[in-house]
Amino acid sequence: MANIGKIFASRACGLAKAANYSNNVRFYCCASPKAFEFIKTELVGEKKNVALITLNRPKALNALCNGLMSEVSQALDQFEADSTVGAIVITGSEKAFAAGADIKEMQPNTYAKCIMGNFLNNWTRVAQAQKPVIAAVNGYALGGGCEFAMMCDIIYAGDKAKFGQPEIALGTIPGAGGSQRTTRVMGKSKAMEMCLTGNMINAEEAERSGLVSKVFPADKVVGEAIKLGEKISTFSPLIVQLCKEAVNTAYETTLHEGLKFERRHFHATFSTKDRQEGMTAFVEKRAPKFISE
Repeated sequence: MANIGKIFASRACGLAKAANYSNNVRFYCCASPKAFEFIKTELVGEKKNVALITLNRPKALNALCNGLMSEVSQALDQFEADSTVGAIVITGSEKAFAAGADIKEMQPNTYAKCIMGNFLNNWTRVAQAQKPVIAAVNGYALGGGCEFAMMCDIIYAGDKAKFGQPEIALGTIPGAGGSQRTTRVMGKSKAMEMCLTGNMINAEEAERSGLVSKVFPADKVVGEAIKLGEKISTFSPLIVQLCKEAVNTAYETTLHEGLKFERRHFHATFSTKDRQEGMTAFVEKRAPKFISE
């Protein structure tokens, strides 16, 4: 637990002057280019159709503060409005995806302030994304960092990644889905152990538990996540969105309701030009040309 304390220690979310970051920040190019303070954004892949968001608070091990989460939300808004982007990858550094929420920022909060300000409500933007979001996790993904990764649709992990919910050591509990998503993904016993002890699990255990989709060498995981985003981007964005909704419904509801939802969405695809094009291309043995209609 001492190591966890060190990871959470000495985090500040004070705004730095833009000049200090001007040489390090990459811009997302749109009508009005915007430089971010706590993240980097770029379009990647051979066709530049995958958006990459890199958390960029290295001195704080990418601790999540309101400023960073606000910028992630803004970046997601921009990328979701860009029809050329088919998928989004979120990553951190090799040392830390995100080592938790910013404790110094949270420490002064009171129960009344949390309730009246609906604290953490605006941290869930990534879970509401319509386009597929892939987390490429290296290093620590603890507390809010683990919760943030779980809000993404798919998690790829580097072989040195560590996952955990250590809030219990701080006199609190997970507040952004840590106790809920781990239970749904890993089962009650494993989730209870993680949340009640604060113990970390490694990438291999996370993969065995169903938390992580695949594990790669640390220096390969971002590239593999981008490749995955490129593959997803070859399909109809319209149908990808419908499929994502179907899987999320299975995650959040009963089997009976999920089967009904899936069947109706399956039926709905038969009203689309992309379904007609996809099946016609298959019969004609050619590559489909999807138009999101």
